[in-house]
Amino acid sequence: QLPLVESGGGLVQPGGSLRLSCKVPEYTLDYYAIAWFRQAPGKEREGVSCISREGNTNYADSVKGRFTISKDGAKNMVYLQMNSLKPEYTAVYYCAADGVNAYYVCTGAESEKDFTSWGQGTQVTVSS
Repeated sequence: QLPLVESGGGLVQPGGSLRLSCKVPEYTLDYYAIAWFRQAPGKEREGVSCISREGNTNYADSVKGRFTISKDGAKNMVYLQMNSLKPEYTAVYYCAADGVNAYYVCTGAESEKDFTSWGQGTQVTVSS
């Protein structure tokens, strides 16, 4: 288990922006893919975005064009820039690391079963 720590959630109005951050252990980004998931009340957790060890990215169809995932190896950080937010994006957002497969390929439809380490989550509420 790798310790991951999310931050940056909060309350934002529809159409607004937030940037989530995920602090990962040193060298994690050199070996493993990182994904963002979210879980809305009463719904299953779903993959939102993913960035591979090589820096390739992918997104769920529902957020394409609105969300951007990036990473900073020097700071051991992964970011999720979320723009044009909608009320239906209200959820707890989690970052997760694939701590097993150094060749994981991000598809945009990540399954939580492929990710072995999870953060505690950060709440994002989109409401006027």
